Amino acid sequence: MTVTIYHNPSCGTSRNTLAMIRQSGEEPVIVEYLKHPPDRARLRALADAMGVSIRGLLREKGTPFAELGLGDPARTDDELLDAILAHPILIQRPIVETAKGTRICRPSELVLDLLDRPIASFTKEDGEVIKR
Repeated sequence: MTVTIYHNPSCGTSRNTLAMIRQSGEEPVIVEYLKHPPDRARLRALADAMGVSIRGLLREKGTPFAELGLGDPARTDDELLDAILAHPILIQRPIVETAKGTRICRPSELVLDLLDRPIASFTKEDGEVIKR
């Protein structure tokens, strides 16, 4: 199975998700989206695959979301995409794609439903133990 993770190595949730994927026996395609952001078409495809609006791709915390006025419901999808393309930190993370589906894996254990061989237990960086 091909697994792709849109990853931010500075994010604990993203690191935990990547570790769960690897512990399941998969070596994912890693897209460090801050260095190599997806283009407009790819962002639309990700949103469509997850069944969310473009607004559903947005991360507020630790981003210029408020400064850019992205909470305004009058903002169009094209305006939101323009903001994401200019500021990739706005992309909610991590996004994982597999043959079983695509989703934002917050919390990180949401990735387990997307894997062929999900792990039985995992200890997150903060010490929390996840059991299936």
